[in-house]
Amino acid sequence: MTRHLVRAIFASLFSLGLIGMVAGGLRAAATADVVVLPTTGVVDSVMAGYLRDGIARAASEGAPAVVIRLNTPGGSLEATNEIVGTLLEAEIPTIVWVAPSGGRAASAGTFITLAAHVALMAPGTSIGAASPVGAGGEEIEGTLGDKVRSDAVAKIRAIAEERGRDVEWAVSTVGDAVASPAGEAVERGAVDGIARSIEEVLSFADGREVEVDGETVTLDLAGRAVRELPMNPFQSFLHLLSDGNIAALLFSLGSLGLLYELASPNFVTGIIGALAIILAFIGFGSLPLNVGGLLLIGLAMLLFVLELTVLSHGLLTVGGLVCFALGVSALYTEPGTPTAPDVSVALPLVLVMTATIAAFMALALVTVMRSRRRGGLVGFGAGGSFIVPPGTPAQVRRPLAPVGSVYAAGEEWRARTPDDRLIERGTPVRVVREEGLTLIVEPADPTGAGA
Repeated sequence: MTRHLVRAIFASLFSLGLIGMVAGGLRAAATADVVVLPTTGVVDSVMAGYLRDGIARAASEGAPAVVIRLNTPGGSLEATNEIVGTLLEAEIPTIVWVAPSGGRAASAGTFITLAAHVALMAPGTSIGAASPVGAGGEEIEGTLGDKVRSDAVAKIRAIAEERGRDVEWAVSTVGDAVASPAGEAVERGAVDGIARSIEEVLSFADGREVEVDGETVTLDLAGRAVRELPMNPFQSFLHLLSDGNIAALLFSLGSLGLLYELASPNFVTGIIGALAIILAFIGFGSLPLNVGGLLLIGLAMLLFVLELTVLSHGLLTVGGLVCFALGVSALYTEPGTPTAPDVSVALPLVLVMTATIAAFMALALVTVMRSRRRGGLVGFGAGGSFIVPPGTPAQVRRPLAPVGSVYAAGEEWRARTPDDRLIERGTPVRVVREEGLTLIVEPADPTGAGA
């Protein structure tokens, strides 16, 4: 009898526990927070994965809706297609809010915004300009152009029809590169309304009926709390690389590190420089990279290396700085696909990077000059730094009559003899001393050629 009573008590407690858990879960579902996914920068695979996982997590936690706070210049076509698919197949109501004021949903952002159940924009934002153009900003001609435009038009038409938005306006963003401010976008039926804050977003969307996974759902967002779910640190770091300014800065610093490694081998700057360049190219993968700009930067670095091996009195450095500034300014092209971002390197950053490299080169040249004045000539070559001390063997390249040039320690130097005698080309000589930028030499064989 006692055993049955104990079993009954435990069964009752277990049942009450289950009821409490279910009731608690229902209450949690009824009062779950609205999840906000801050989404800024270039659309890339990192952003696509972040939105996919964020929406899935919000759905599993019973959130009543997800708000994607969007501000993007565009991005990868593959990532855009993945995000659009995520929004169209979402098991939870999705709201795209283009914000803050001054932000935009350009190129890829247009496709993403139209794919949401509810689309809102903050005052002062814009949307559109998703027309495909060539790498230099020109219109794509011929069969390729027709194919690209047709595919983009079909995609954005399908999205607009699925979400009940203005199809004509959506098609015009691709066919005619139309872009609209928030007020006009609302008038044209491209988006549903304007919201200045997240509270206004929830207030506007509350009570609206949307189609989710084949079922009509009425949004119940009044009085809901809001919880942000940002990218994790690893995602944030990888996504940061797709920023046009960050990618350009990494490439420039990496090139500078390799340049310093050539001047003074130490492995540390070389490894760091190579790593920076690799990270830069990861970012370039999501950006409309201009190969011409990249080649100009490469030419600039070559001129800087030559400056440390040839006595140009700074002319090569000036040429390198001009090439570098032009290359960084032209590092990105106009977008080449309907989703590609329209990005460029900020002018202040171009000036700062150019000034930094100029200071580095000035320091390197000053170091060279000081070393020469201490009694030797310092050059930089593939083997690193070296000194040309008195007694170093050399060979006349241009006849010393009385001033010519000699080849010493792996490079050519201006030279003359102590008594300004004539020495013919090809004559072996040795270094006596240096005066300024000129080597003072004498024949290796005192009885040799001379006049």
